[in-house]
Parts: sequence; structure tokens; C-alpha cells
Amino acid sequence: MENIIALSLDSPLSHSESHNLMEYIRGLKKDIVLAKYTTYRIGGPADYFLAIKNQADIEEALKFADENSLSVFILAGGSNILFSDGGFRGLIIKIENQELKIQNNTINAGAGATMVELVNAAVEVGSAGLEWAGGLPGTLGGAIRGNAGCFGGEIKDVLEQVSAITRSGELKYYSNKDCCFSYRDSVFKRNDEIIFSAVLSLCSGNPEKLREEVFEHIGYRQKRQPLEFPNCGSIFKNCSLDIVPKLVQEKFSGKIKKDPFPILPTAVLIDAAGLKGFSAGGAKISEKHPNFIINDNNATASDIIEIIGRVKEKVKAEFNVDLAEEIEFIGF
Repeated sequence: MENIIALSLDSPLSHSESHNLMEYIRGLKKDIVLAKYTTYRIGGPADYFLAIKNQADIEEALKFADENSLSVFILAGGSNILFSDGGFRGLIIKIENQELKIQNNTINAGAGATMVELVNAAVEVGSAGLEWAGGLPGTLGGAIRGNAGCFGGEIKDVLEQVSAITRSGELKYYSNKDCCFSYRDSVFKRNDEIIFSAVLSLCSGNPEKLREEVFEHIGYRQKRQPLEFPNCGSIFKNCSLDIVPKLVQEKFSGKIKKDPFPILPTAVLIDAAGLKGFSAGGAKISEKHPNFIINDNNATASDIIEIIGRVKEKVKAEFNVDLAEEIEFIGF
């Protein structure tokens, strides 16, 4: 799940304001195609794009976005999001603070550190608690914002503290409890604060056994997920049993699993609805894992949206289940 937040402002930059902004912020780019910054490889141009590695630069960028009435979007690893074909009117800030230190089973890391880097660092020193994230795409900031999880684990299980930057540039600290974690959700999806760094608390383990578990999860992903195609990860959240009718639960009782609480995998319902391989334009529902919509052949955002609508409509009609998207839509 990505560390993203849309900060809505109104009027676009005038030509003179645009020129002043470009001069003031070093590294600021114009008309950058967003497709290359997402795992979906889909998305039109952003008016302005800036990669940032430290707090001072974030504060400066936010200040000038305010002064020039620019909408702002915070981007991390580019998974779990879909940019519109028209792109984004405003400033994209890509978080790239990737510092990572691990000592005595404690990880201090920037929000831009990838989950792959975190898992590898932990396993190398025999720190246990992140094995579930073996092969997980994206960054630490995105994982925290969406409380990423799989194989029975979630980022909330190991998170001790988060630092976040407010819209006014203040640095705030959150305990695990303050983050209000729930299934694929946190307080950061509802406030306008930017996750900047975090502290993770792990425990001691055997490096070889940890490595075996990580490789097992990576192998599972390679076998069951369409990683050979551009994708954004799971399109829909899995279905908690409280939204699944009893008759549907009974029909698929053998498919119910705990992750981290009892759920019916959405892929089961999409498959049962006969939607594997369904396509629109260059996008297609994966035949390997039907909760993935792949970019099969230069897909557009409109293609993805069309398939999502079809899936929700048919699953509702056949099973009376309202699917909720895990993917986030930006610029629509």
C-alpha cells in the first residue's frame, strides 16, 4: 500500500508563478509522465514533479505549493495506485529518504526504504518479524499508510513509532496505538500528514530459518501472482465474513482463511463469477490470480476502470457482496 495523500487546492499556476517556482526549487521537473513511476506503468503527465530525501525540502515544497495554489500528491513506490490517463494537475512529491539502520532488533528507516530492503536487512542479522513481507513491493511509508499485510502478518505487528510531517511543516510522532491501524487502513489515510520515517521493533530469530520462510513467500508470489506483467497488486480488499452472506460462506467454506482474521479471498468470488481472462482494451483479469488486473498490452487507466466496474457489478449480482477497492485512484 503507498504513502500517498492528495492535498486539494484550487487555482493553477500562472506563467510567472510557474517560472518563479521552477527557479526556487532545485530538481523540480515539469510535465513528467507518471507511468514510469508506478508498477502499473499507467498514467499521464504531472504538471510538476519533485523527488525529495529530507524534511527541510519537504517543508519547502509544501510551502511553495501553498503559495502558488498547487494541489500536492505524495508518492512512494508506486504500487496500489492508478493515475488517470490525464495525469495530475499540481505537484507530485516523491519520497526518497531511504536511510536504514538496524541494531538490537530495532530498525530505524526512512519512509522511502523499500520493503525488500527492510526484509533483507532483518534476515541478515537474524531479526524476526518481517518474514511475511518477503517479496512485498512498495516502500515502508506505503506499507504503514495502508497497514500492508499478507501471510497472516501486518506492518502494525512490528511498528513502534512513526514520524510524520504536517501540512504546516511540523514534525509529529505517532505511537502504534496513535496510528489507529485496521485492515489495510491507518490514520494516515484520513489526515494530510506525510509519513517520513519509522521505528520497527523485531525479535531474535535464526537467520537461516528466517531466510527459508522469506524465500517460501517469494516463491508463493512468483507461482500464484502474475508478476511477469505490470500490475498494482491486489485490486480489491479480501472480504471479511461480516459482508459475505451465510449461503455464500457455506458454498466456499473450504476457501475461507485467516489473514489476519477470517476472510473469503476476493479472488475466489471473481473466479466463480467466470471473470478470469476478462479484458478491456489492453487490460485483463489475470488467469493466474483473478484479484490482479494486469497491464497486458499498453493498457490505459480507462481500461482498468472499466474492468473494475464489471467485476463489482457481477460479484454483487451473483453473490450479493460489495467489493471494496484496495487500489487508490489519483487524478480522476
